[in-house]
Amino acid sequence: MLSTLEVVTVVVVGVMVGVEFSVAFFLNAIFKALPEDAGQLGRAHGGRMLGALMPVWYFTSLALSAGWAVAGRHRTGTGLVVAAAALLVVSVLMSVLLLVPINNRSKTWTPENRPADWKEQQDSWDRYHYARVAVIVAAFTLLVTALA
Repeated sequence: MLSTLEVVTVVVVGVMVGVEFSVAFFLNAIFKALPEDAGQLGRAHGGRMLGALMPVWYFTSLALSAGWAVAGRHRTGTGLVVAAAALLVVSVLMSVLLLVPINNRSKTWTPENRPADWKEQQDSWDRYHYARVAVIVAAFTLLVTALA
């Protein structure tokens, strides 16, 4: 049973990392290359779509990691799993405190109603997102290392 939990955790966290990495390094670059209105509308749509999915994914990843840490508490590598879970807590806190407030505003923007500083707000979101990606990549690396 523990082996299944370990594999499921690594897969769920790994796919989440892949999605967030793709947003940071591919999708946002694509949106920035589009004409201004199209890029901003694309980001707003992405914010609505992923904004609904990602909270569930982050909390599921955290719950799976915590479950692995508890279930495998007597096994080698548990410290790595605990550290990964702690990093996932950091990623959730970053999301709630830094990224979600910007996303909640930007997902409603259209070319007609966006604020004058919309680009600066998107740039702030991007910077926070890069940091969050680094945190979840580190968590994923710890989980894979614990599994190996």
